[in-house]
Amino acid sequence: MNKQTRRKFSPEFKAKVALEAIKNQFTLAELSKKFDVSPVIISKWKGEFLDNMSAVFEKEHSKKKEEGPALEQLYAQIGELKVENDFLKKSCKKLGI
Repeated sequence: MNKQTRRKFSPEFKAKVALEAIKNQFTLAELSKKFDVSPVIISKWKGEFLDNMSAVFEKEHSKKKEEGPALEQLYAQIGELKVENDFLKKSCKKLGI
């Protein structure tokens, strides 16, 4: 008995196949032959693609939410360091250093 190994497909390939399925230019059987993938798998990828499409637009917004407090803290630290740096420059000038 020969044991077949499972093929692994890249996310790019899955997206390409799912997009072709969404376009409805070809039947699942035609896409199956074209990409050498089971029609059931193509349907699954299409469903996942449609379910997760909104995530494309949410990522940018959620990244900003996650970065918000950290960025604000960094900007505050930059401000404090700038004030400290300016103070040290003035002090060095007064001392002639």
